[in-house]
Order: sequence, then structure tokens, then C-alpha cells
Amino acid sequence: MSVLPLVFTSGWASGINAYAVVLLLGLFGVTGLSDEVPAALQRTDVLVAAAVLFLIEAVADKVPYVDSVWDSVHTVIRPLAGAVLGALLAGETGSLPEVAAAAVGGSTALMSHLVKAGTRMAVNTSPEPASNIVLSIAEDLGVAGLITFAIFHPVAAAFIAAALLIAGLVTLFFLVSRIRRFLRRRAARREEKRLARMGAAPPG
Repeated sequence: MSVLPLVFTSGWASGINAYAVVLLLGLFGVTGLSDEVPAALQRTDVLVAAAVLFLIEAVADKVPYVDSVWDSVHTVIRPLAGAVLGALLAGETGSLPEVAAAAVGGSTALMSHLVKAGTRMAVNTSPEPASNIVLSIAEDLGVAGLITFAIFHPVAAAFIAAALLIAGLVTLFFLVSRIRRFLRRRAARREEKRLARMGAAPPG
């Protein structure tokens, strides 16, 4: 079977939490649960680095505004990770050209990253931190669950990842539209108050 479904799913997941994807795939390879995991991901130093970075992201991703800064830093890292994972997976099986796999993994990771980063910016407008924590935990569980599912059912997992990506893009468009309307209304109210103050001021 072509490795493309696994490449697509790992790309989607990399756009949300690349370190979790590397760690999970590496563990599946080390434990022998999957023969499609490249040897490079099973190295001890790679697993340790991925685990440490995953723990750092697990904390940073749950703090309002810190998560947006973290996302900004990873605008390049996550798509690059998706591209590298795609190329490695394709090279391991030989069923898909590595360049094509890198393009699929990288572009999918970029789109899911934009959804994640944009959604977090919208959530950060909320005054309470609980929404960030809940959303971050849901993302982590979603990545872990879908990557695990993809190891055993890659095609079904790819369809789920595609549905989640489309739903995320639609949600992001809706949130951006609402935020723009809110900012325009707030600017209009400020302008009305400023004009009212000027009108109430005594003549010079």
C-alpha cells in the first residue's frame, strides 16, 4: 500500500505538534509495532530530543499569548518537520517519490499550523486561561490518537485528518470574520465617543 495516507496524516499532525509526531513514530518503530518508521526516527538521541521538546511545548502551549509566540517561532519548523517526515517515510517504503512526499507533508503541515496558530490568536482574546488549556489538551490527544490510528489504519486516518483540516480552515475563516467585525465595531464606538467628547467640550 502507498505510504501517502501516512504522509498526509503525519503532515497534518506535525502542523499541530511536530515533536509529538516524531516521538510517537519513533516509539512505534522501536517497539516493532510498525515496519514503516524510518530508522532515523528510532535513534535514541532523536527520541530524547523529541521528548524534551514535546514537554516544553506541552507547557508553553497552555499559557495564553506564550502559545502564540511559540506558534510564531514554529511557523517554519512545523512545515519543515512535516516535509522531512514525509520524505523519510517515502524513502523507507519506496512507494512514493521523496520530493512528492515532502511536498505533501510540508504543505499539509503548513495548513494545519495556520489553523492552529490562528485559532489560538482568537482564543487568546478570551479573558480566562481555561480555554487555552482545554484546546491544547484536545490537540495533544487528537495528534496522539490519530497518529496511533494511522499506524494501523492509514487510509481511514488520512480521511479523518482531511476532514479535520477542512473543518479547521472553515472555523478559522469564521473566527477571523467575527474578530474583524468586532474590531470594526469597537473602533466605531471609540470614534463616536471621541466625537461626543469634542461636541460636549466648551468652545475654545
